Amino acid sequence: MEREGRRRVNTTPQPDPKDRPARLTVGVVGAGRVGPALAASLQLAGHRPVAVSGVSDASRRRAAALLPDVPLMTPAEVLGHAELVLLTVPDDALPGLVAGLAETGAVRPGHLLVHTSGRYGARVLDPALRAGALPLALHPAMTFTGTPVDVQRLAGCSFGVTAPEELRLAAEALVIEMGGEPEWIAEDRRPLYHAALALGSNHLITLVAQSMELLRTAGVGAPDRMLGPLLGASLDNALRSGDAALTGPVARGDAGTVAAHITELRAHAPQAVAGYLAMARATADRALDHGLLKPELAEDLLGVLADGAAGTAGPTRPTGTDGKPGPGGNPDPEGPDGPEGTDGGAR
Repeated sequence: MEREGRRRVNTTPQPDPKDRPARLTVGVVGAGRVGPALAASLQLAGHRPVAVSGVSDASRRRAAALLPDVPLMTPAEVLGHAELVLLTVPDDALPGLVAGLAETGAVRPGHLLVHTSGRYGARVLDPALRAGALPLALHPAMTFTGTPVDVQRLAGCSFGVTAPEELRLAAEALVIEMGGEPEWIAEDRRPLYHAALALGSNHLITLVAQSMELLRTAGVGAPDRMLGPLLGASLDNALRSGDAALTGPVARGDAGTVAAHITELRAHAPQAVAGYLAMARATADRALDHGLLKPELAEDLLGVLADGAAGTAGPTRPTGTDGKPGPGGNPDPEGPDGPEGTDGGAR
């Protein structure tokens, strides 16, 4: 997630002119949200889009909007007209597409074949490599809207780059020409790289959507307005400070608060309980590992989470008659970072 006003400037050293790819004719196989935007970006760098394939009406409209006057063709025809071909199809469709293009003779020696899947490295293009193609895996680590704004947002976008070593400079040069920043990913680390991005980006959307639903249930009229500053600060803190940015009742060891959360979720959003418990346990483990959660407070907290997973209410330490926490309660209600909320994070 990229916040307005914080767009990064590409600081990657520019390649030597001799290492830059010559002006190329560009084709797109799969006119989803990604392919036309990358082709339009390459066009700004001086390359020439000449062909695009798209099946659905939405794909054809995107192609017309981002690549006007570029003719629609079949995938095989795209390869027949273009020197650089962007294979921007869903992950599961990519191996079959590559195999089919190679088997039908559509791949020519010297073809630059670029796929944009985060999951796969260059090895998925081996059938085309055997036919003489030059395989590149360039994965832009951003979400796409399918509109012209994507071309602007590529500036400063990190790309996961995987290619044969002899093609590394050419791959990185293409990324730089699109305004991106190349990040080399080893072939065998590609699935882990993609899992990390999915965990941080895709699952974040699920968490935010669930939070907004719960706030509406609680009577909040504009949950997006309430969450926006909080989530923005939390993201900034996490990117800047890592685990040191952990806050909230789990990191503080507030077992009673966590037990109350679980009870309310069971009553109003039972579908969210499993996710809450999983994230709370992961947060507790990280807070313990980094010395943020005191071991003497962790016992009650972990007991509450275990009871929550078993479907029972978690036990909590009693509160004394004077209103102070009983034995084992959290003696520091403000947490390690000062008064609640002053660090900008969710507490």
